[in-house]
Amino acid sequence: MLGEPLMPKVEATPMQSLYIDHHNWLVGWLRRRLGNIDHAADIAQDTFVRVLLKPAIEVIEEPRAYLTVIAKGLVANAYRREALERAYLETLALLPEAQTPSLEYRAILLETLFEIDAMLDRLPPKARSTFLLSQLEGLTYAEIAEQLNISVRTVKRHMVLGFEQCLTFSLP
Repeated sequence: MLGEPLMPKVEATPMQSLYIDHHNWLVGWLRRRLGNIDHAADIAQDTFVRVLLKPAIEVIEEPRAYLTVIAKGLVANAYRREALERAYLETLALLPEAQTPSLEYRAILLETLFEIDAMLDRLPPKARSTFLLSQLEGLTYAEIAEQLNISVRTVKRHMVLGFEQCLTFSLP
């Protein structure tokens, strides 16, 4: 018969429907916030990858709100990575030329910094601040307690969390 498709129509999966129904909207939403269509498309793709990696959800009541929450987190991560990279490159610029690492070594160091940042980001905010004040600023537990307005005992608990996170951390 003329006009009939050669193949039977296949029902879209919930994930396919989510992508088809909301991908263009998400890219547009991100483009308006980021001002860059390429960056918006990358974040949108990463958003759907995150959705794919999550345990299956039968029904998403508010798909755009769900996608927005994931995309906002990815945008925040991208900004944090850019700030970290900028600080790293500014520090490299201060080195004498003879001490400047090779491009390959720079890339390895930068990726390591991103991994460490992600590891520390898994700590609760106060624990992260405590750990960084101790390890980067060299403050004593008493100084940290005073600065963060917490007890020395709490500082010790936060430090244990930080060290545990470091012990479980492994680079790819």
